[in-house]
Amino acid sequence: MVEGRQDDLARLLREASEEELDLLLTGRLEEIEPAVARHLFRNPFLTSVLIDRLLGSKRLLASYEVRMEAARHPRTSQILALRFIPGLYWADLVRLGVDMRLHPIVRRAAETRLVERLPGLSVGEKMAIARTASPAVIAALRHDPTPRVIAALLENPRLTEGLLMPLLASEAALPSVLAVVAASPKWSARYPVRLALCQNSRTPLDRALVLLPLLKRTDLESVAGNLHLRLPLRRRAQLLARGGGELRI
Repeated sequence: MVEGRQDDLARLLREASEEELDLLLTGRLEEIEPAVARHLFRNPFLTSVLIDRLLGSKRLLASYEVRMEAARHPRTSQILALRFIPGLYWADLVRLGVDMRLHPIVRRAAETRLVERLPGLSVGEKMAIARTASPAVIAALRHDPTPRVIAALLENPRLTEGLLMPLLASEAALPSVLAVVAASPKWSARYPVRLALCQNSRTPLDRALVLLPLLKRTDLESVAGNLHLRLPLRRRAQLLARGGGELRI
């Protein structure tokens, strides 16, 4: 019977009008369990005033699920949302960082907290974050030394050339990481990426030699004259610039 009452209460919280929600939170707040309270956040008539009233219950405030739902709701006051963010799990921080319904201050706070926690996360956790993270988190992850993390980052639809180029231009980039980018059909097909890889002395020679014939003549001449690059790469670029070797595009 108790379970049935909670199911009915969940439906009411999900479907009630603003006036009905006001009455429910006034008269039945002590009946609402945390699992049921989550249904309230699915109601389009939920207001910031009603959220404040719900969170006035110390019992509900002690629930992670309720705090998480409140932090993710666009009508929660910024003060409360910012208060809850430090205690959220990394997966929920990722969701907050990409939720465009939320105020930019709330999104940035979630991104900042997530970036702070990255060093303590496992490779698998960072891979999961890399696939869906916001641009601010991408900017932190792009210098991760683990090739698997970078491979996951290349799958992120929010990754742009502008975000990727600082990695490709870095003299501290690991060859194994640059090799992952060079092996990506999607990213190595982009001319600025090809050029940056060929111009980085840390790119594995075999990868750079594959991309070299796809460069324009002026860029081949630039590679040929770059004394920071390995001699076999410069000689090959010089030959291609003079019209020898494979067909260029």
